[in-house]
Amino acid sequence: MVAAAMLVSRGWGTDMTEAELERHAIDVVRGLAMDAPHAARSGHQGTAMALAPLAHVLWTRIMTYDASDPSWPDRDRFILSAGHASILLYSMLHLTGHGLTLDDLRAFRQWGSSTPGHPEVDHTAGVEVTTGPLGQGLANAVGMAIAERNLRSRFGSELCDHRTFVVCGDGDLAEGISHEAASLAGHLGLDRLTAIYDDNHVTIDGPTELALSDDAPLRFAAYGWHVVDLGDAAEDLDAIEAALCQAMAVEDRPSLIVLRSHIGTPSPDVDKSAIHGYSLTDEGISETKRRMGLPEAESFWVPDEVLALYDSAGRRGASARKGWLTRLDDYKGDLAAWNACLAGTGVPGWSDSLPSWEPGQAVATRKAGSACIQALLDFVPGLMGGGADLTGNTGTTITGHGVQGADCPEGRQIYFGVREHAMGGICNGLALHGGTLPVCGTFLVFSDYMRGAVRLAALSRARTVFVWSHDSVGVGEDGPTHQPVEHAAALRAMPGLTVFRPADANETAGVWRLVVESDGPSAILLTRQDVPVLAGTSDHEAVARGGYVLADSEGTAEVVLIGTGSEVAVALDAAATLTAAGRAVRVVSMPSTDLFAAQDGGYRDSVLPPGVPTVSVEAGVTFGWAMWADRSVGIDRFGASAPGGEAMTRLGITPGAVVTTVDELLASRQ
Repeated sequence: MVAAAMLVSRGWGTDMTEAELERHAIDVVRGLAMDAPHAARSGHQGTAMALAPLAHVLWTRIMTYDASDPSWPDRDRFILSAGHASILLYSMLHLTGHGLTLDDLRAFRQWGSSTPGHPEVDHTAGVEVTTGPLGQGLANAVGMAIAERNLRSRFGSELCDHRTFVVCGDGDLAEGISHEAASLAGHLGLDRLTAIYDDNHVTIDGPTELALSDDAPLRFAAYGWHVVDLGDAAEDLDAIEAALCQAMAVEDRPSLIVLRSHIGTPSPDVDKSAIHGYSLTDEGISETKRRMGLPEAESFWVPDEVLALYDSAGRRGASARKGWLTRLDDYKGDLAAWNACLAGTGVPGWSDSLPSWEPGQAVATRKAGSACIQALLDFVPGLMGGGADLTGNTGTTITGHGVQGADCPEGRQIYFGVREHAMGGICNGLALHGGTLPVCGTFLVFSDYMRGAVRLAALSRARTVFVWSHDSVGVGEDGPTHQPVEHAAALRAMPGLTVFRPADANETAGVWRLVVESDGPSAILLTRQDVPVLAGTSDHEAVARGGYVLADSEGTAEVVLIGTGSEVAVALDAAATLTAAGRAVRVVSMPSTDLFAAQDGGYRDSVLPPGVPTVSVEAGVTFGWAMWADRSVGIDRFGASAPGGEAMTRLGITPGAVVTTVDELLASRQ
């Protein structure tokens, strides 16, 4: 129970018991849940109002945290997967002393405020992940629980011993990502993970029964979860606490608590679909406050005794944090590895472990990527992950470090199964938890299935490493369903995602050096087919520029060929033909257009001299290349089923096609 006196001054002449104070505090939270959207004339009132008792129990009775240090590594994690109810989280962060002010709540959903429409990590202290697209938060929670268990098993409970709580709703469980994430969590037997399902029977369109008749308890039980069906108990604080404690006592599986709530409680619009959004205005808010005994004419009202109650809860974990700091000081284990895990980087000298290849070899970049991962494992202790049933195919196999599961919680190889969508969200949770550098792999064409999670990684600056192999029509016989053409361009269009398409094995190693040092998500696009190891690609500093001169003409270049990935070799072959014909040709390798664009103008001009015509060469759509190239050799159509080499030839990715394009370009300029 909350630590409060049995009699507390109400502030206007009466006294309350502890239980009365709790109910009063919950009503104050409900008042804020109405007032902030009303001030913004936008937002979602109903879910926050209905879940105020649950939030109260979690933040005052259950969770271990210290509001004075929201990033303390061993805090419990709280994820609001139903991110549209953000005002509930913001209200709790304000009341418990995380730094949000009433003015921040008044600025709800406004430009530059700390209280955006949906929670954003690193934007508001106390927000663990960016949520809003439904189901993503549940997948993030699975990732956080994997990270906690892995770190606890490797470094001991004295450094890592906390829990993950996630609140989800009907929309979260309807989205396919929830099925994937929950299935994997049950298979892994994840402990320390508790999901609370807000079963309010309301969607924007109307009752959930319009489109949903799943039996959630049976569904999650079938996944292997421990399930507590509380029924209509959303107002019963002791029942909620007991259910949470019961879930926390289960040590061999995740838990789901099903809580039947009534959206908009206790407003006149209770259980109406309209209150899912912003339906309570002046009259409705006044009536609801009257029912709760709050001042009707005062908005954003927080009396001193309520603020004191929550402030005490926010400081309750200070002793736990101090005890953790003492244990950290006394830790006798591998502190360098622990610190490297938390930083998501390597121990000193880690980059020296990266392999290199001699020019003239033929190596698929997916195989080079696999060699880089394996070489880094002993030096980047947080590196973990795997593939979506394509672990070996994508080069995301991790050997010698165990397979993640209940019988091997320290394992760093994760078999995600055919679950691309959840894999992305889970890896974002791993990254945002801290202590891991997650890598996940599938074919590039299936990045479509992951795009929601990739976008959130970019928005969150989550250091997730997306490895997408089979990066062109060079995939071959599987045909256009498996041959990506538009995907590289689409990924490059995403702000905050650094996309790499290395030319060969040595550029792949250079990319991994950048990835380990990155401050956001990375996408590495790799070949299925062998490609030649080229001379000049082992300069990691050059790779870090995103684009560099790989081969130059003897005199001033009259044309520049820009290649990426496997097409750098095509550009070099075309350059040889053109040089033999008397042309002065420069070849530029551009493994990352993002990094090249970030260079200063002087450097970019030194690589692509102004006035010198340029031709890009990439086995994909030409969209986007107009920024760097006057002409493009590419594939502005879907592929076809044929051996990879034949597909490349028939679709025009050949040295001859490049030569013809150069000749036409230069002729047009005469």
